[in-house]
Amino acid sequence: MTRVRAYTAAQVRAAEAPLLAAGEPLMDRAAAALAAVLRAELPPVGRVLVVAGRGDNGGDALLAGATLASAGVHVDVLLTADAAHPRGLAAARDAGARVVSLDEAVAGPDYALIVDGIVGIGSSADPTLRGGAREAVARLLPAVRAGRSRVVAVDIPSGVQPDDGTVGDDVVLPAAVTVTFGAVKAGLVCAEGARRAGRIVLVDLGLRLPEDEAVATGDVDLFDGAR
Repeated sequence: MTRVRAYTAAQVRAAEAPLLAAGEPLMDRAAAALAAVLRAELPPVGRVLVVAGRGDNGGDALLAGATLASAGVHVDVLLTADAAHPRGLAAARDAGARVVSLDEAVAGPDYALIVDGIVGIGSSADPTLRGGAREAVARLLPAVRAGRSRVVAVDIPSGVQPDDGTVGDDVVLPAAVTVTFGAVKAGLVCAEGARRAGRIVLVDLGLRLPEDEAVATGDVDLFDGAR
């Protein structure tokens, strides 16, 4: 474990901006690292459910799911909104992942891993999940709480406020592992967020964040690319 500095969502977004403007493929790099962690966490025979929201967090999850599906892993996709990241969804489908309904997801055999790609650091001040996201998490929670499925969160567990770690209620998938990108978000090491994040794996994306502007610190595993 390595102790590192943690930052707010706004600080991370500001640090990402110049790299995105320069055309750096941050999403592809994040998704590749996420896929590597998922492979390391997946038992030899196990199914994966990618739960994807409409934004870039879902895009990361879908692209990682596409990588797994291309390698022969059984990957199902559950969309929590009426839209999804277009490139990520197309890649997942092209790789052989199957889009399933919530009823299908909970009725079938348990998933070894559930990938929480519902909401990232763009969530509002109130982190409470609503609508399709809330229904999906509520119905998947029993399998997770019973230990039949493990959760890998994308950047931050959905329903956790990224700056202070607060949660609106208990409708949050507790992660066994959180793969966070660029910098550790303060909400992962504070309050309820620290109890929902599990083991934190930090993926370096080359962001430049001033050390003296960090708002917290936490212990993480550094992704080494060799998983």
